[in-house]
Amino acid sequence: MQHRPNDCNQNSGQNRKRVINYLRVSVTDLCDYRCTYCMPPEGVERLPHSEILTFEEIRTVVGAGIPLGINRVRLTGGEPLVRRDVPQLVRMLSSLPGIEEVYMTTNGSLLGEFAHALRQNGLKRVNVSLDSLKAERYREITRGGRLEKVWRGIEIARKAGFEPIKLNVVVIKGVNDDEIVDFAKLTLENSYEVRFIEYMPFGPPAVSGKFEYIPADEMKRHIGVLGPLEKLPGVSLSGPAERYKLAGARGVIGFIPAMSHSFCPTCNRIRLTADGRLLSCLFSGRAVEVKSLLRTGAPAERISDAIRLAIDSKPSGREARCESFMSSIGG
Repeated sequence: MQHRPNDCNQNSGQNRKRVINYLRVSVTDLCDYRCTYCMPPEGVERLPHSEILTFEEIRTVVGAGIPLGINRVRLTGGEPLVRRDVPQLVRMLSSLPGIEEVYMTTNGSLLGEFAHALRQNGLKRVNVSLDSLKAERYREITRGGRLEKVWRGIEIARKAGFEPIKLNVVVIKGVNDDEIVDFAKLTLENSYEVRFIEYMPFGPPAVSGKFEYIPADEMKRHIGVLGPLEKLPGVSLSGPAERYKLAGARGVIGFIPAMSHSFCPTCNRIRLTADGRLLSCLFSGRAVEVKSLLRTGAPAERISDAIRLAIDSKPSGREARCESFMSSIGG
């Protein structure tokens, strides 16, 4: 077991006895989109297949985290649904004693094909990344994505029993900030939870430096034209979103102020990358490598020790930039 540097800026800090109960698992570094703010047009260098954790290895890591308090798992990518047989992984994880919920974040491109199988195998909730309500703009942002296909997938997911569905909107100045009000309006007649996320600069400056975030407080001012926002009571360990409602709305509006307001002191998650590294923070400068333990037959206690090391090294704050692409970390 060892700390291995990655190419993110390191930030010192000690874990302040936070309860860490949430593991985000990147099942693949591959994605069928090439979002402009996420990666260059040609994509990024893919990991060799042999370097990707198997489903059984992922289950072993999740199982080793349960005695330490891990009871929620979110599957991410890349795009998790491009990996074959992901519903099988959902079943493997959701059947582990002690795991209360398995979630997924997806771009929605394949959601229509897999929604029913995911639900039947134990997936509790789904978040869909959706950065524009305009078909042509959506195609430009994703470099080829089809908005109508995503909406069709969302509707199929609703019929499969996923309710409410969270829509994740990364708001970028001059790109889609003129749609903030339109996204907020979706909650008036629908049960969606629309979550506005401040853009975070991932990847080399040549990619990430082209974009600028909009502070959550400014987003709230935009939405104010629809009426006052009523803040909902916080729920312990529910995640970083500040949740609000418009008067009479069926749905919820959330804000994730990743840049303007640090939620580091209450962060309850660690991450497992597709190639077997444990990250205590998206912006962490160190990773705890567990793949070698898995592939040399280490006992569960040593896997738990690695998870504990990642938890104990969780920083109290972060730097402002990470040189890794999000697809290599897990969203």
